[in-house]
Parts: sequence; C-alpha cells; structure tokens
Amino acid sequence: MSRRGEFGLIADLFAPLASTEPGALALTDDAAVLDLPPGHQLVTTVDAIVAGVHFLPDDPPDTIARKLMRVNLSDLAAMGAKPRAGFLTCAFPKNTPEGWIEAFAAGLAADVAAFAMPIAGGDTVSTPGPATFTLTALGTVQPGQAVLRSGARPGDLLAVSGSIGDGALGLFAAQQPVNPGDAAQMFLADRYRVPRPRLDVAAALAPYMHACMDISDGLVQDMGHVCRVSGVGAQVDLRQIPLSDAARSWLESGQATLEQAVTGGDDYELLMAFPPSALDQITAWNRGGGTPVTVIGVFTEDPAVSLTGPDGRGWAPARPGFTHF
Repeated sequence: MSRRGEFGLIADLFAPLASTEPGALALTDDAAVLDLPPGHQLVTTVDAIVAGVHFLPDDPPDTIARKLMRVNLSDLAAMGAKPRAGFLTCAFPKNTPEGWIEAFAAGLAADVAAFAMPIAGGDTVSTPGPATFTLTALGTVQPGQAVLRSGARPGDLLAVSGSIGDGALGLFAAQQPVNPGDAAQMFLADRYRVPRPRLDVAAALAPYMHACMDISDGLVQDMGHVCRVSGVGAQVDLRQIPLSDAARSWLESGQATLEQAVTGGDDYELLMAFPPSALDQITAWNRGGGTPVTVIGVFTEDPAVSLTGPDGRGWAPARPGFTHF
C-alpha cells in the first residue's frame, strides 16, 4: 500500500469503477451528483462484511469484493429495485499487499460490469483490526412500487427462489481442505463465497408480489421476520424446500443436516408472498428457464409459524437462524 498511497490506489484501482457514471466526477470530489430517472424513487441499502464473520480471512480477494457487491444487490432485488450506483468503504489491514488490493478491485470491476452498478464514491482507510468493507447501494423503483416485507396476507403463497441451504453448507465446504475432485464441495464453497442476487426474479415477478425479502440469516428466521411485520403466520412443508444436487448429496451422506440448510443463512435467495392468482405468472416464469421459483407453503391468519418436517410431522429447529450479536 505504501508505494501508491491512498490517492494512487483510488486513481489506479477505484476510479475506473466509476467510469460509466458521470455524476461520480471521476472520484475527484468529496461527493457524487447523481441523476434519477424521471418519476422514480430512490432505494438505499448498506451492508458491511468483516473478515472472520462474513468471509474467511483466506478467501480469494476477488470473491470477497463480489460478495460485498452481491449481498447489497440482493437487498435491492428484494425491494424490486434496479441497481443505480454504489458507495464503497474499504478498511484494509496495515501492510495489505498491493496485489491483494488489485485482485479485490478486479472482483469489483467484474460485478460493476455484470450488474451495471458503478462505484460512484467511497473511502479507503487502514485498520489494525480485521479487514472490513462496507457498500451503500442505491437503486430505483417507480413511485409506490417498492416491494416491502410487510405486505404478506393470509392465503398468500409462500415461495422461494433458487435453492436453499447452499450458502450455509458452503461455509462448511470452504472450511475443509480443498478437494478439486469433489464437485459438491467446490459448488457449495463457491455459493458461499459468491452469492447470486436474484435480480432476474425481481424484475419479472415483483409486480405480482405482496411481500419480499432476501434470505440472509436462514429461511426459518427470515420467514419469521416477514410474518411478524406483516401480522400473519405461515405453514411450510420442508419436504418442498428446493435443494441443489450438491446440498442434497451432502444431506443424504450425513455431511450436513436439513436443519443446517434452513437455518444457516447466506442463501441470498428471495422469500416471496404471492396472491394465489399469481400462480400462472410463477408457472410461466419457471417455464421460461430463469431462476426457478418454488412454492413451499402459505401465509396464514393464525400468527404461528408451523413447519412440517421430512417425516411429515411438526418440526422446530433448535435455533431459527444466524444472529449478529
């Protein structure tokens, strides 16, 4: 870091990430000046990731950057928002090699291009503590069209995108010695390190949703969040939970449990409430070959959350999900 210094790093590695955003002013000013599409509202979210908490300290730096981008993009997807720009704060440990920072910036550049979300500003500092990165992401929606957690209604279908449990099992996979011949381990570790924000699902189906949130702290716990703020309950059959082939193989071999899959977090899939009338739209979406959407239960007037386990009987986990404190 000492060879380039803070401003050299910004000019060489981070200013290019703002090149598609004129309002970023090439990162030469203290703030950005952004235009919004006429007749749109601004959606804002922020997430921080910390070494040893949200990523493994020896994870590849490009995947750390991409995870930072994608957990924020997942929040935008949950609101039905289109990405607009991001603001990045990096706290690099002292003596971080320049090559590490270059790889981190390359990971950012890949996702800036993939998701059309330029980095329009931020800050870089050094820290004596663990590496910590924060991204504030901005998105846009038409007025009144943001999808909230609080809109679920009794009788709504409870659905999820993609597959559940890959992130939680992926943490276990990433902590094991690397075995390139173990396809399941490699798949799951990648799913932990590089989430898939479901912007495609949100763009297509948000107009039909009553409520939505992304699954970051575990399916069971986040389902409870939606139920609480919506004033509803839920009935869910865990036998309907969509699992990837890799996750299913780990469960069948005893390397992991269903409880870990539905409470462990780091899925960054969408949990959605749809009126029954939207089933045709869900079916049409699935036929189109996009990220699959699976109905796993219903929201109920009774505020209790009822889970049916693999044996067809009622089931409750020892803990509902991940907590930060």
